[in-house]
Amino acid sequence: MRKIWNLGIFMLLLLVQIPIGAINDVISNPILPGFHPDPSICRVGDDYYLCTSSFTWFPGLPIYHSRDLVNWELVGHAINRVGMVQLNGVCDKDGIWAPTLRYHNGLFYIFCNVSNGGNFYLYASTVSGTWSDPVWLKDAPGIDPDIFWDDDGKSYMLANQWGMADSKYKDHCVIWIQKINLNSGQLVGERHYLSTGHATNAKNTEAAHLYKIGQRYLLSLSEGGTDFYHAVTLHWADNIFGPYYPQKVNPVLSQRQFGHYCYIQCVGHADLVQTRQGDWYAVTLGKRMINGLYAFTRETFLCPVEIQQNEFIFNPGKGGLTIEIPHPRLPESPVIKLSDCDEFNGDTLQLGWYCERIPRCRFWHIASGSLWLSLLPETLDNLVSPALLMRRITSNHYTATTSIDFSTHRYNEVAGLVLYRNTHAYIALLKTADSLRVIVGNHFVASVAYRKSIVFVRLEANGLLARLSYGPDASTFQSFITVSLNSLAEDGKFNRFNGLGIGLYSSACGKRSKRFSRFDYFKYKDIK
Repeated sequence: MRKIWNLGIFMLLLLVQIPIGAINDVISNPILPGFHPDPSICRVGDDYYLCTSSFTWFPGLPIYHSRDLVNWELVGHAINRVGMVQLNGVCDKDGIWAPTLRYHNGLFYIFCNVSNGGNFYLYASTVSGTWSDPVWLKDAPGIDPDIFWDDDGKSYMLANQWGMADSKYKDHCVIWIQKINLNSGQLVGERHYLSTGHATNAKNTEAAHLYKIGQRYLLSLSEGGTDFYHAVTLHWADNIFGPYYPQKVNPVLSQRQFGHYCYIQCVGHADLVQTRQGDWYAVTLGKRMINGLYAFTRETFLCPVEIQQNEFIFNPGKGGLTIEIPHPRLPESPVIKLSDCDEFNGDTLQLGWYCERIPRCRFWHIASGSLWLSLLPETLDNLVSPALLMRRITSNHYTATTSIDFSTHRYNEVAGLVLYRNTHAYIALLKTADSLRVIVGNHFVASVAYRKSIVFVRLEANGLLARLSYGPDASTFQSFITVSLNSLAEDGKFNRFNGLGIGLYSSACGKRSKRFSRFDYFKYKDIK
């Protein structure tokens, strides 16, 4: 009996010593599903912070916090004030690109690029607090800027540069580095050129991140472009200005070797982080395929990294990015997730709602448990901000439901539910003066007579198909039409880089109006 008792105590103590995170053997990628491209990560103590590109969405540069690299909570945005940048007239695939997020001497820094303004940086004492106005960088060509501090405290900026006079390869570019004075925002000293990539004919070498490991410098790059040929390569140097030599295992991460029908594609733009336990990970962007198409967006994935015989090996034994990876050796740390249903009970919008571009005026207000949208002249087709509020799509299978209270006698006035990719690619279920109307990318598709002031509408997406339904109340829906979402998938021209949002919209379609539309709630739920 005593032996059984002692064995029980031993097993209990053994279980207690197992890290909480180890109870679950694997986690699922992507760690940030939906529109989360170009991730950059840093660790401060036991806390991890991650920032991604936002292109023309506002507020911009979303920042997430985690303590286990698995569960992430949206805690703020670095671009959250009118006037910080200008996005009117900017195509949806352009805008705010590729941040680098770092922490140094009590301050967070974000180095970033906006397509119509060049490179800049911001700083703040807390990621969820007030960020500085942009510090614009003169004579700083290229995109994907990086910031690095050496052991002596000196700071350096990196970016890429096209137009190499001696290059015989198309889209060949070089990574440069130069000292920067962060008090004045001035680049100082000589500019040094570090690498054109691992491949002799590498295209679009970008996304440079510099790290110091021991006494050596590690330069991470992406090359091959952000589509099928995207890849991450690593380069080492004994001196910060080089020469940089590719490590023997290169590319360290790519999906192109698996062919065009691999579920995960276009992997690249990686940023490394080391846990307090000494484990290495990379965050990277990737695209999940649907029926052979780059369906909707670039998402953030996590990849384990090991140092084997002085070489960095990404996702050892797999040879590429996978949906399942081993759980990090960190205690499970759940976070507060966005609610499936926003009933607009507060007096401000919750985090996670976005405008398309920066609004010229505040077109929404919350009162009496409802969201009210002004009918602005701007439409979904304009390169300015319409009265549109969106949330991220985070799955390829989901439902979105809302109620619309809206009456008008003017046929130019509409309100409804919109699935939005850009000014060329969207699905809109709109209430008009006397009907419900479906518009796909500015093309009329179908309508049905409807004269009541209140209607409940729903969009149910299943891969590349979406069913639109409507009804007089929340329990009675009838199918309206099923539409293809192929026009929202990436086409290599308009539908690139940015991602999908779904939300609420009102417009007077080019005219002025004093009317409002009212929405009692918005419910978004991933099906799987």
